[in-house]
Amino acid sequence: MNRHSHGRGLYLAIDQGGHASRAILFDQSGKNVAHAVVPVATHHPAPRRVEHDAEEMAASVREVIAAAVGQVDDSIPIIAAGLATQRSSVVCWDRRDGRALSPVLSWQDRRMADWLTGFSHAESVIQQRTGLILSPHYGASKLRWCLDQLPAVQTALREERLAAGPLASFLVARLTVEGHILADPANASRTLLFNLATADWDPELLGLFGIPAAALPTCVASRHPFGHLVVGQHRIPLIIVTGDQSAALFGFGPLASDTVLINLGTGAFIQRPIAIRPAPSRLLNSLVYADADTRTYVLEGTVNGAGSALTWAADQLHISDAEITAGLPAWLAQASSPPLFINAVAGLGSPYWRPELVSYFVGEGGSAAKLVAVIESIVFLLQVNLQLMAEITTKPAATLIVSGGLARLDGLCQRLADLNGITVMRPEHVEATARGLALLMAGPSSLFNAPSKAKSFMPVANKALQLRYQYWRKELERA
Repeated sequence: MNRHSHGRGLYLAIDQGGHASRAILFDQSGKNVAHAVVPVATHHPAPRRVEHDAEEMAASVREVIAAAVGQVDDSIPIIAAGLATQRSSVVCWDRRDGRALSPVLSWQDRRMADWLTGFSHAESVIQQRTGLILSPHYGASKLRWCLDQLPAVQTALREERLAAGPLASFLVARLTVEGHILADPANASRTLLFNLATADWDPELLGLFGIPAAALPTCVASRHPFGHLVVGQHRIPLIIVTGDQSAALFGFGPLASDTVLINLGTGAFIQRPIAIRPAPSRLLNSLVYADADTRTYVLEGTVNGAGSALTWAADQLHISDAEITAGLPAWLAQASSPPLFINAVAGLGSPYWRPELVSYFVGEGGSAAKLVAVIESIVFLLQVNLQLMAEITTKPAATLIVSGGLARLDGLCQRLADLNGITVMRPEHVEATARGLALLMAGPSSLFNAPSKAKSFMPVANKALQLRYQYWRKELERA
């Protein structure tokens, strides 16, 4: 193995995502010096259910850390570690030995959608306190399902050894030698149980959903002494824990209120920094970072079907991921009049919030044209959110920064620029989550705060795309 040597210490960024666990080591200049990936399986045991094996998840993170650290010289100190996970994913475990008592219920899981409709009378209170819409994607209803359906969870609760909460809390408990049971604000705030004003669990909401306070992790800041990871000769302090989308926001240097960051992964997330929380709307208010001195909020929109919509289409059209990856750039460049796609994969996110809607194509076309339609549906859903965001903040954004795997598609970025009329910037490094973690660890005085080189997509007149967007909106309203 090629073992690199880098002076003055390294930062370990751990990104646990829906398809894989990643670990990246950055040097003091922000250069990626080691990178490892371990895939994780996603299970769909029944309609609306999306799960991961919690033990496999913990093992994948441990394995990927060892693989990345193994690529650098043992004599180089690793200054700190940071962890980012899928927000809204939850798990139950035994606080005595760390053993998982449930699967990881993914953020995409919406098994309790029907149960949650019984709380519509409290939606305004929930939104005021949590910044969230009442949705089965968030943790409360999934934790309730575990308490109601899993005998191991019920026994642990009776015996006062149950821990339950965000995936990040489980991983911190499992991976650190101390095994503390802690929750950072970005992940805690995706449960429907976290009060944004107090930065702690809300007793009234715990009572509303029947979630026992004693089982939940202790709420702490994003920057906190979470414990130590022991990897070979290294004892690494874990000092930052946050959500994947929250970390991505910091991947390109200081935040600007006229910039919107769009991270395109399994889902797509649109975030715009705000100085003060606006009145409740069909978008979310999110606390993305908190330390002793600062709190950072964003206005946020969610497109549930991004990468997951391509996976859905691949299954429907019997085409492989490899074929899509190879063919999509050219198909996007050639497409003149693709069909429309009503994209409700994993449920319709903001501003519609419909957990149940059937996805379908409108119009004819072969596999290539239909996959272009899927990409355009992602752009169209982003545009609906961007228009609403501009209304709420009363000023349009000056720049859109795109990151994540789908951001590599020129055809997606150009369509977004054309439809919105705003320049789209794609930084050289689109893996924003890991870079954001490293920047948060290193602090504002670090040497790699300047954004890396970026490709600009300038808007051009595209009447056909505008017309397809209008037709698509009418079809979606009809659906």
